[in-house]
Amino acid sequence: MIARISGAVMRALLVALVLLTPALLLPADQADQSQIIVLVALLAALFTLIEYSAHFPSIVEFRDAPPFNRLRFLMLFVMVFLLTAICRGKAEPTLLTNALQSMGTIIGHAIDIPFSPVRLVVLMLPEGSSSALVDSVRTASGIAYLVSLVAMACFIFLVRVLGWPGRKRVFNVWVNLPLFDPTAGGDVLDRLQRDARLNIALGFLLPFLIPAVVKMLSFLIDPISLENDQTLIWTMTAWAFLPASMIMRGLALHRVADMIEDKRRRAYASEGMMDNEETRDEREEAYQPV
Repeated sequence: MIARISGAVMRALLVALVLLTPALLLPADQADQSQIIVLVALLAALFTLIEYSAHFPSIVEFRDAPPFNRLRFLMLFVMVFLLTAICRGKAEPTLLTNALQSMGTIIGHAIDIPFSPVRLVVLMLPEGSSSALVDSVRTASGIAYLVSLVAMACFIFLVRVLGWPGRKRVFNVWVNLPLFDPTAGGDVLDRLQRDARLNIALGFLLPFLIPAVVKMLSFLIDPISLENDQTLIWTMTAWAFLPASMIMRGLALHRVADMIEDKRRRAYASEGMMDNEETRDEREEAYQPV
């Protein structure tokens, strides 16, 4: 119990630190915005503390199947830190921020090809945007998208090569999927596979759909301004993190479905062997001399 509570406290502090990173590293220019971020960080830390200190989770999935959530948290932290460092370099340039800015510029221009998600994000900007804003958005989107691709590649390696969640670890479907109701109707295996395909498809399409939707809504409502550094950081982070997280969830659900299918196959095979042994024993008893 003590280990579980101490781990929950540490996770809550790390979540709050990630959310406060832009407010702590960027120059303080808007007090109201900083207060909102502090409030959101406190709420996120409280939610994490409650989820991980409880014996059974209520919302967080794959809590007992590391390193799924750790990889997603690391992806989020790297995105926020890199984008914050690049934005900080605009006001207080250092050797690190200049290197990250140069790397982000190279990555942004390399990924900014026709019909790519980065190109759509750049086209999402209002007409007449300054070249500095276009370069900032291209750099931030390129960095965030590259980090998401690396995180997904690492998770695929964990699943396909290392056999996540591990053959020696006991995997409890109810604990790791608290929002999944196995009694809702239909075969559990079919539902898991359907949810996996849906998450993967949406995760693949969202980086393309989000800029298109924002561009269409800009004719009806005022679009968000990415000139503010914190707005730019969290917008690009959400744009890259949410689709990657959905794809990773889809891959995880597909892996769980494969585990259930393999367990069923082995159970059916063992039942068939038992039936064959019983039939053989009955035949031997039938041909026993009286």
